[in-house]
Amino acid sequence: MEFVFFQLLNGLSFAGLLFLVASGFTLIFGLMRVVNLAHGGFYLVGGYIGLTIVLATGNIWLAALGGALAVGVLGVLMETSLLRRVRGQELPEVLLTIGVAFMLGDLTLAFWGGDPRAMPLPDYLSGSVDLGFIGYPRFRVLVTLLAVAVGIALWLLMSKTRVGAIVRAGVDDREMIAALGINIRLVFTGLFFFGALLAGLSGVVGAAFLGLVPGESDIEILLFALVVVILGGLGSLPGAAIGSVIVGLIDAFAKALVPELAFFTLFAPMAIVLVLRPEGLLGRRA
Repeated sequence: MEFVFFQLLNGLSFAGLLFLVASGFTLIFGLMRVVNLAHGGFYLVGGYIGLTIVLATGNIWLAALGGALAVGVLGVLMETSLLRRVRGQELPEVLLTIGVAFMLGDLTLAFWGGDPRAMPLPDYLSGSVDLGFIGYPRFRVLVTLLAVAVGIALWLLMSKTRVGAIVRAGVDDREMIAALGINIRLVFTGLFFFGALLAGLSGVVGAAFLGLVPGESDIEILLFALVVVILGGLGSLPGAAIGSVIVGLIDAFAKALVPELAFFTLFAPMAIVLVLRPEGLLGRRA
């Protein structure tokens, strides 16, 4: 039972990290219809910027803020200077974001080198916390709670605020929103900033959780995020949450029980969902 509980907690904490990554990805796709395959590159850049700030200041909270904001600004630059020129053209958008992902990977390799790096944690986030039946790393518990807080905040923002109503209306009828005098282009740029900011924040968290390796960490986390959003449904935040939990639990138990089949057990459920329900568990048909 101790083994089961430990792997269950491992799966939930990894699901928290995956949700931080996938929520930004699915937010951008669901509301802007942009498949941003540079999201993994954003994650990597955010992680390295956060690592640099931690090594310079020793403050992990400042690192999380700096990494998130820097990648948010990077996302705005990409959206305004590149993606806006090919808006609505699916193949150019995909190829463009893939190219940006490769460029970000090369730049991180040039600036920070190719050796694996890990984010040092302060003493108060190290060690374990007593959960009554088992001791568990304090930082992993924090990641899980952070993901829950972010999920609730996103749901409230999109469902209960005027900004969320404007964004949803802009997706359904962009011309009508523009005719009402609302700068929908600015709204979508702000949305892209927020999605990229989440990628940068998840990069800082992932640097302490999994470490960073240029050309590996970004691709691996993007693959996990794609599996999450395909399982849950592209554009669905609740779907991203459910997909994250499914993928996190599968990954934890598969690596503990059948490590040689870890990728099979991860991608097989995705293939089954695509066959039986192509729009995902909570996705909607176009």
